[in-house]
Amino acid sequence: MPPLQRPERALRVTLPARSATVAARPDVVVVGGGPAGIGAAGGAARAGADVVLVERYGFLGGNATVALVMPLMSWHNEVRGARARGVDEPLRLLPSDHGPGEPVVGGVLLELMELLLRRRGAVAPSEETGYTVPLDPEAYKSAALELLDMAGVRYLLHAFASGVTGEPRRPEGVVLETKSGPLVVPASVIVDATGDGDLAAAAGAGYEIGRDDSLVQPMTLMFRVADFQREHFQGYVREHPDQWHGVSGLWELIEQARAAGELDLPREDVLFFATPHEHELIVNSTRVPGVLGIDVFDLTHAERLARHQMEQIMRFLRNRVPGFEEAYVVQSGTQIGVRETRRISGEYQLTADDVLRSRRFDDVIARGSYPIDIHDPKGGRGTLLERLPVGGAYDIPLRCLIPRDVDALLVAGRCISGTHEAHSSYRVTPIALATGQAAGVAAALAAHAGVAPRDLAPDDVQRQLVAQGANLGDALAARQR
Repeated sequence: MPPLQRPERALRVTLPARSATVAARPDVVVVGGGPAGIGAAGGAARAGADVVLVERYGFLGGNATVALVMPLMSWHNEVRGARARGVDEPLRLLPSDHGPGEPVVGGVLLELMELLLRRRGAVAPSEETGYTVPLDPEAYKSAALELLDMAGVRYLLHAFASGVTGEPRRPEGVVLETKSGPLVVPASVIVDATGDGDLAAAAGAGYEIGRDDSLVQPMTLMFRVADFQREHFQGYVREHPDQWHGVSGLWELIEQARAAGELDLPREDVLFFATPHEHELIVNSTRVPGVLGIDVFDLTHAERLARHQMEQIMRFLRNRVPGFEEAYVVQSGTQIGVRETRRISGEYQLTADDVLRSRRFDDVIARGSYPIDIHDPKGGRGTLLERLPVGGAYDIPLRCLIPRDVDALLVAGRCISGTHEAHSSYRVTPIALATGQAAGVAAALAAHAGVAPRDLAPDDVQRQLVAQGANLGDALAARQR
């Protein structure tokens, strides 16, 4: 039986008026418990605000825990190229193309890393890990809760934000749907860390979706595989060194499986990464194009198709790839991973040129060094990767977090203001944590001063961020001292 299809003709009904319980009246309400929300809540609380964070699932972590998007991508620039590795070296199953570099993100990210390492739930970034961070999603959930507890943030789980209260373009609070009935959280400032810009859009902010033809990057259902025998797989790689490059490959085996009618893989290779556990992998090889993560009918179709792809891929690995004979799927994402939906139109729109030229801004509040990384929106078997110059890192200005024509609300994470191309760089977890921390600090300062976020002096936001350990670049750090 197919899933429910989108109605051909939309019939509308009027819902009855209702009342809601006021759950709290904080200075700042943060909606979304992913990296941007964790960063925002921590930043706002450490800037002296009373903060409530709201999350729709029963745990924190966002795509890393909901959709198993791992490892954490690098937040280091690259000052020289990676050294060549021989086939006889231990198989790392982590990126091998990132040379030594310096970190460009600090603050809440480093606090979270310390909590993960204390739990043995992550591997510290180094040249050996390609400056990525393999992590355990269950450790991440616990570490995120501890981080909020340490910062003094109150939070509410199992609460879905469905709208805002207040006047058009001047939201005054957030409407929550819960098993206890509707709740409202009025606040001086809202931080939209939903990833999709849900509340900014509800408040009347403009936004863009996708590239010029409105197509967005495809979705991916990631899954963890247990009982992987690394030494057997390494034997295959030694015998076929042209068939595996770092974290992806198996081209010949894929073609054999395709020819036998066993595999209809929507990408050119199989991609998987190591985790902190020796006999475990995280597989990133399903791909569903032509769907949008803010459309429930598209999401339903994508979940169904991606799970069918996952079963095919796992059969292929078990039947054809040495080291996977006894392997099995131990966990798949609670939901499919969504790369791109709305990008809110802000006071400034970050561009690919800004990213690739390592542009600096006077109102910098976060930095990034991750490349432009676009999975083909049309579903082709290719990924566009464009790196920054050697030693490069780009600034993200405060203006990217401030929606045009909407007051009392900031955005953080992948829905900040940028082009389709720039978004493909700043969408990753470390940068989302950084823009989240900046949005939280700005929200706290605006709430205390009784002003709109756009009226804040960037120097004040930067000063507080530097005090919280954020990395805003050497020149600015020297100026702030």
